Amino acid sequence: MKSSPLGSVKRALGHVVSPYPVRDLPAGEYLELPGRGTTFITDAGPREAPVLFLLHSVATTGLLCWYPVIPELTREFRVITIDHRWHGRGIRSADFTLEACADDVVAVADALGVGHFTAAGFSMGGGIAQLAWRRHSDRVDGLVLCSTGPYFSSLDPEALARDVKVGSIAARLDRFLPVPSDQRLDDWSQHPAKWGINQFLSTPISKLGAFSEAMASFDSRDWLGEIDVPTAVVISTRDKTVPPERQSLLSEGIVDTLDFPVDGGHACCVIGADKFVPAFGDAVRSVLARRRAPAVLLP
Repeated sequence: MKSSPLGSVKRALGHVVSPYPVRDLPAGEYLELPGRGTTFITDAGPREAPVLFLLHSVATTGLLCWYPVIPELTREFRVITIDHRWHGRGIRSADFTLEACADDVVAVADALGVGHFTAAGFSMGGGIAQLAWRRHSDRVDGLVLCSTGPYFSSLDPEALARDVKVGSIAARLDRFLPVPSDQRLDDWSQHPAKWGINQFLSTPISKLGAFSEAMASFDSRDWLGEIDVPTAVVISTRDKTVPPERQSLLSEGIVDTLDFPVDGGHACCVIGADKFVPAFGDAVRSVLARRRAPAVLLP
């Protein structure tokens, strides 16, 4: 079973049906990345604290995917979210690739004066986090990989053609869907369902085919063993989109890993946040503890 943008649409709607309370979110800002474009970020928490980048799932936004954990994590860490390309208020580019999204993360770090950071990714964001390490290993000193795997699907021509067709049909709908204003997107005091709908509508559904193709081309199995930073794998044990067995391939392939099971499905970051938030916090702390641990000198 593959991780599909269409499934993400259903889960995003699930966020609306069963919303987790929205509270204490930081104000965001547009950030110009030289030579790349303008994206939208949030940056909160103690300036001197370890830096944690939160990389979101497909067809969501930095805030929609991660809003349950942000108030908890900003007590201990400097937490940065980014809207990936063609998601929310992210960069509008000619094409969409996970590699470009990974490079955007480091460009944000450069713009904010951040040298090293831990990259935490959910689903698609987990692939982006892996690529951020792969392409910028001198900057990423820890990984937290949630409800994700070393691949999302095969390059099956029929499946890709179907997703592209759906995206083409969706392009006709985009012109009729309201584009939420910044004021609406930033107003988290409104009802959680209304806020979630606005966040969801900020991503053009016409890009579903492009998202699917980009995710289908991702496969880290050949180089997982090269990852040499502390890693935590948060496994959603009832996940039908990225099965637990596929998530466990990360633990089997990366040398320095710890697993953190969560009793939930693929949308557990929001639908099931009561269980996800503490597990995710423990996972982040485990990475930071191992990263900070002093080297043991042998006699």
